[in-house]
Amino acid sequence: MTAQTHRDQIRARLAAAAPAINPSILGCDYAQLGQEIADMEQAGAKVLHLDVMDGHFVPNFTFGMTIVEAARRATELPLDVHLMMEQPGRYIRQFREAGADVITVHEEVCRDQSELADLVAQIRELDALAGIAINPPTPLERIDKVAGNCDLILCMSVMPGFGGQEFDHVALEKLAALRDRPDVTAFLEVDGGVNVETIADCTAAGANMLVVGSAISGSDNYRQRIVELERLIK
Repeated sequence: MTAQTHRDQIRARLAAAAPAINPSILGCDYAQLGQEIADMEQAGAKVLHLDVMDGHFVPNFTFGMTIVEAARRATELPLDVHLMMEQPGRYIRQFREAGADVITVHEEVCRDQSELADLVAQIRELDALAGIAINPPTPLERIDKVAGNCDLILCMSVMPGFGGQEFDHVALEKLAALRDRPDVTAFLEVDGGVNVETIADCTAAGANMLVVGSAISGSDNYRQRIVELERLIK
């Protein structure tokens, strides 16, 4: 019997958890990051979402490999690292070595689908799950040739850069289209404005990875909020 690769193990964990709520650490208190992560894990989180912003591709700057490393030391949960950055290929290996289990890159930073496919292959060669993200204005045709050969597709429901934005329903149309494609076996993820009002629509459209930021981090009780969200998606 062939031994499972790290990618196989992470894929199996995500499949067992799906539909999974992925709390984003974007709104956490970074002075107490370890405790924040422990609180989310104890509240029932099965995956953690880490938003890396470079201040160029998006109008905000968050963190780099050191925070990913700190999160890795704090938990054994899968780390879903979303690279909102230009030239991600220069840093994929460093983020994988820092502890990323899923690495997602944006279509919008690639010249064409060939370059996007190369990034997917590079991530997989590092034994991580490879994700593709598209912003609300980006049509699915821009990832048409790669969608069937990646591990995760993230449909942004806001323009990336800042938390707390209003949900853009165009993401639901994209999720439903991807769900109905027989060649797409990737996890379908949605990020931006996902909360108690929108999360049920997301799962109905096909999302099985649901990134939740301020709806959890802004809550006084992480456990109560995650239970409420899980009730809505199930």
